[in-house]
Amino acid sequence: MINKIWFWLKNSRIFSLPMTVLSWLVVFTYAIKHDGNILNGVIALVGIACAHLATNLFDDYVDYKSLPENSQKCKCAYIKEGKATLQNVLQVVITYLSIATVCGFLLFLRCGFPVIGLAIIGGIIALIYAKLSQRGLSEIAVGIAFGPLLFEGTYFVMTKHFSLNVFVMSLAVVMFTIGLMYVHTLLDYEGDMCAHKKTIACRIGNKSLAQKGVFVVYGLGYLFTILLAIMTKKYCLLITFVLIPLVFRMYNSLKTYTCGGEVNEFYFRLLQARNLMVYYSLLITLFLLF
Repeated sequence: MINKIWFWLKNSRIFSLPMTVLSWLVVFTYAIKHDGNILNGVIALVGIACAHLATNLFDDYVDYKSLPENSQKCKCAYIKEGKATLQNVLQVVITYLSIATVCGFLLFLRCGFPVIGLAIIGGIIALIYAKLSQRGLSEIAVGIAFGPLLFEGTYFVMTKHFSLNVFVMSLAVVMFTIGLMYVHTLLDYEGDMCAHKKTIACRIGNKSLAQKGVFVVYGLGYLFTILLAIMTKKYCLLITFVLIPLVFRMYNSLKTYTCGGEVNEFYFRLLQARNLMVYYSLLITLFLLF
């Protein structure tokens, strides 16, 4: 049973879950400083995490039917190898979404009708994410779901209020999450071009130019960080600028990779983007505590 659970967690790309947990941790910490309800915050985390894993798995369900020959070797490998069927994938997606629905219902009982609106928006994004990704809108979907929706939603169920500071905070943090998603599309560039996907990188049409887009994404993240520091008068947030060399290191490593390469090389670069988001979120959380 444990092996089966781990099998599905692994194929749901649990390695990406830190971006959900850490985004939540940032606003959770801020809400606690404003007398937020801890239990409501924890329930929100469970629901958000399940919705995230469901989205990842449903992305495989949709993508498997149109995988190009030079797709990443790790892409839908468990389905290619016959370890699971599309029906199995859909069943697990429904399980994840059922748990998320229960969490949403509990928060509705505890916090009122605004929770329904937030849950509906999140559910729609989870279900249509794969299609949005094929049309070059994945970064926008992630920006909404892991930015204002996650931050304002968590803050609301904990404090019963929305906040402009939280909104700006969400924009700062989510740019590092979008950075992870954008790096993923750069690593999939050749395969996505063959599959006629319309990711932002594919729409740019030039891989070298698309790679330079990482500076735009992270540059916006730091722009919102400056704004947040001014609004909250927490200028220690600017210490996060020490992470900028990691952005350049990641950019340089992206220039040496071609889609369809070894799995270890793929994850080496993807995890650089994930770790950058982890470090940034931990620093922001630490500074918000004081």
